[in-house]
Amino acid sequence: MKDTKRYVDESLGRYRLLAMVAALGAILSALAIPFLPVQQTEARISWPEGGAIAAVTAPLVSYTPTEFELTIPCSAIGDLAESGGGALVSTAPIGAAEPDRWALSARVTGDRVDVTVRNTVLLSAPVTGLDGGVCAVTVSSDPAQTTAAITGSTRNDVEQVFDRDLRPQMVGVFSDLTGATPEGLRLDATLDTRFTTSPTPLKLVAMVTAVLGTAVALWALHRLDTADGRRSRRMLPASWWSFTRIDAVVVGVLGLWHMIGANTSDDGYQLGMARAAGEAGYMSNFYRWFGVPEAPFGTPFYDFLAAMTHVSTASVWMRLPALAAGLLTWWLLSREVAPRVGVAARRSSLPLWTGAFVFLAFWLPFNNGLRPEPVVAAGVLLTWCSVERAIATRRLLPAAAAILIGAVTVTAGPSGIICFAALIAGARPIAKTIADRARVTGYAASLLPMLSAGLVVLVAVFADQTLAAVREMQRVHVISPSEPWFNEYMRYQWLFQDSVDGSLARRFAVFTMILCLLAVSLTMLRRGQIPGTARGPIGRIVGITLGAMVLMMFVPTKWTHHFGIYAGLAGSLAVVAAVAVTPSVLRSRRNRALFAAAVMGVVAMSFVGRNGYWYVSSWGVPWWDKAPSIAGNGFGVALLAVAGLLLAVAAFFHIHPVASVRTDPPSRLWRVPPLTIAAGVMVVLEVLSLAKGAVAQYPAYSIARSNIDALTGSTCGLANDVLLETDPNASMLQPMSAPLSDALTAGGASDFSPNGVAADLTPDEEDVASGTANTVDTTNPGQNFSGGTAGTGGGVGGEGVNGSTVALPFGLDPATTPVVGSFDAPGAASATSDWFRLPEPDSTGSRGDIVSISAAGRIRSIDSDGIETYGQKLELEYGTSSGSEAFTTLGSIVPIDIGPTPSWRNLRVPLGELPAEADVVRVVAEDADISVGQWVAFTPPRVPQTRTLQEVVGRDTSVLLDWAVGLNFPCQHLMLHSNGVSEIPAYRISPDRPLAVVTGLWQDHYGGGPLGWTQLLLGARTIPSYLQDDWDRDWGSIEQFVPIDSAAEPAEIVTSTTTRSGLWTPGPINIES
Repeated sequence: MKDTKRYVDESLGRYRLLAMVAALGAILSALAIPFLPVQQTEARISWPEGGAIAAVTAPLVSYTPTEFELTIPCSAIGDLAESGGGALVSTAPIGAAEPDRWALSARVTGDRVDVTVRNTVLLSAPVTGLDGGVCAVTVSSDPAQTTAAITGSTRNDVEQVFDRDLRPQMVGVFSDLTGATPEGLRLDATLDTRFTTSPTPLKLVAMVTAVLGTAVALWALHRLDTADGRRSRRMLPASWWSFTRIDAVVVGVLGLWHMIGANTSDDGYQLGMARAAGEAGYMSNFYRWFGVPEAPFGTPFYDFLAAMTHVSTASVWMRLPALAAGLLTWWLLSREVAPRVGVAARRSSLPLWTGAFVFLAFWLPFNNGLRPEPVVAAGVLLTWCSVERAIATRRLLPAAAAILIGAVTVTAGPSGIICFAALIAGARPIAKTIADRARVTGYAASLLPMLSAGLVVLVAVFADQTLAAVREMQRVHVISPSEPWFNEYMRYQWLFQDSVDGSLARRFAVFTMILCLLAVSLTMLRRGQIPGTARGPIGRIVGITLGAMVLMMFVPTKWTHHFGIYAGLAGSLAVVAAVAVTPSVLRSRRNRALFAAAVMGVVAMSFVGRNGYWYVSSWGVPWWDKAPSIAGNGFGVALLAVAGLLLAVAAFFHIHPVASVRTDPPSRLWRVPPLTIAAGVMVVLEVLSLAKGAVAQYPAYSIARSNIDALTGSTCGLANDVLLETDPNASMLQPMSAPLSDALTAGGASDFSPNGVAADLTPDEEDVASGTANTVDTTNPGQNFSGGTAGTGGGVGGEGVNGSTVALPFGLDPATTPVVGSFDAPGAASATSDWFRLPEPDSTGSRGDIVSISAAGRIRSIDSDGIETYGQKLELEYGTSSGSEAFTTLGSIVPIDIGPTPSWRNLRVPLGELPAEADVVRVVAEDADISVGQWVAFTPPRVPQTRTLQEVVGRDTSVLLDWAVGLNFPCQHLMLHSNGVSEIPAYRISPDRPLAVVTGLWQDHYGGGPLGWTQLLLGARTIPSYLQDDWDRDWGSIEQFVPIDSAAEPAEIVTSTTTRSGLWTPGPINIES
């Protein structure tokens, strides 16, 4: 007996020592990882290249190099002055808009040479004084100081020092110099590649040590757990492998929603980051913040998404982690949480049905995308379940697992901080277990393995990044959006916005969770314990939810998307609330009526929000842009009346207390909580809304059809449905009788003139209530709030065929495109064009899809709901011809106008709406409103010759996909970046105009996005585009980029590898605008 006891004691001692040593080694290794050295890829540009002074392009993702050196020999300055002046060296193309605002330019103007950077004149000197054999102008710039000097001159040596960061933005190197390369001309730029790193062997050893040490320590902790002689509980109980009717409903709804359901707004953002990560060598933000990494967040979740992109980028594939997280969350809710609630939740299926419906009502509108909220929702519930298992079994390994799961969840996104609430909620009983265990094993053997479990996540966070890099990421994120903790109310405020942020489904989910939280809390406060439930776990569920709401205050952004993290907690609360309001617990009829009124009030408040979803997810959905109503009568008002009626019933029971208490058991129907019914109806409404959208859209694009197509091998999404009119000049119809110059007024005209178009066609401001206020700082000068596309904003161009000097949009050729308008007409104006012949039917009997008219101004239109927009008349008349002079008018039609006004846009008339015998059309315009803002202008009609976007752009052409559209164009080659330099895109694809305003502001120069360098390097034109079989849909826009300097070639990037410590930094990124 003594020998056995001695053996047990020795074994326990060995495991205790092993736990302490392994954990301590893991902790020290994990803490050292952020400081340990990495291998950094250095990149440099040296110009001229190959002895030639040809222009080169190199758009820097960080905008500025870490170090910049420029030397210009005075001989080159003299030669350029003799040839008339120009740019000696510029880091933006010659002819770029406002190059001095951000770039550097050294130019000769008249008899002076000037060096300017960021609107600061570094040097200005007369050319005549620059002589001498070694005379040169030099510029040296780093984060701390910029120095400009003239050296070696016989008369004008000077040095200017600026003690601030004036490093220039670089998109390449450009010059007006010609001929042989002047001796001594040189530009050297060290690019910002601080984030392009990989671990050194020393760091790899520390990472392996941390992981293995933690694993060994946790195994030793498990052996210490089992020293009490009790049998270990199965990790997955038998109930995990059962499958019930409730499971079938939940799994079926999640699976169906995966195919037809709405996506989240940032899916394209996450996909863009994932697609760019491989080439960049790290997980860059890509669309903002100068391409800094997302560390410490996003690892390993974003890295897993990046790995998935190597298989496919189709939505149905990329969203599988969210589906898996949903299934895991439900399994935890039904197999772990519900049984832990107590016998009341196990005795009846109603609580679990309620939890299922509330869980689905939360999951569907928030978590069907690539954002991290699904992972956090599953992570926080898994953390809590581990805590509960630790408490129930009095074992410490589950507690350590909870810490590990919580730490990993935090890395998925800032909202993962709510896992701390689960750890705090269970801290007291677990601390008692640790204290009891410490009498046998000591505190170190228990606490060190748990600490190592929390710190081992540093292996993933700092695997290829350093502490200095992460600190720089945090510094750059001072650029908005970033809200202080006390502005947490904004997150709830957005729920009341008339926007997708405050949609019907999102409101119901959040308000229902709060209602359940109040119901459970009040019942526990009043009764101490809900009959049939376990007080400890219920108290911890309430504590976790309240703690999560407090911790969310410290998440710097206040998106409503973050509410998706509560899906599992809301379902758990609903299970408890369903028990708390059953007739056996809530016996007062008054109180049950009050709860029913509260539920109906939540539903009523939800139904005053629109039934909207993000971008393409709303297409075809009923009431996507307004609160649900029938014949103008809103559902919200009727539901509020029902809530008022229920309050009256509660008042009746309160006044008649005898009638308030039931003496007979209620029927089975009346046992069903109103919360169960409301949540079930909401889930059905959400599923039917998206199903109706798919049916209404067919055969046009819809989320459902795109996902089904992907399963059959057609994975290119919206690119297969967007039609591009690449050459609108080839689509122009020809006049029947009049010459082209008079074709638009041949039928008679009054006060319509070739130059009757306003000079400024900037589109009207779009209402983006949920876009600008909670996204970016909009106080900067020159920001684009209009969402207008390239070439549609008006201006002056070359003289056209009818004498017009109006700048035409869409690549229309002034030599073959007349234009007339009524702007500045002194009175009522009108114009009737000549008749234009429609194309002959092809072999399939088709004459084309639509008649398109490029027009500007404010034009009367009627949308698909029959709502009229005031404006001036522009109609398309159609008729038949019997010779070149005899025409019979058959009727007229108001074209579809998707806006925006008053910019140039393409009105369209589906040819299917014209009678088969109609073979000619003409334009009839009238302007009877003499106010300045009311006018109309138009060009000849066209029948567009189109190809799909996929056919035109293909898979290999580099494209700037705005973050809102990335998931919908998975086949397009997203422009990538490596070694601090971005690919130059040939196209930009943007979403519909309201969302394009948001993406444009987000990606602009002030936020460190890609539009901050495309505007310096490229010009653009908008390609006319249409959505096949959905002609009145504003799907978005596509712009074709045109290099300002078409002769420039990509710069040669010279790379090398060096070792850097974890504290090394090349200096701060220049975030000043």
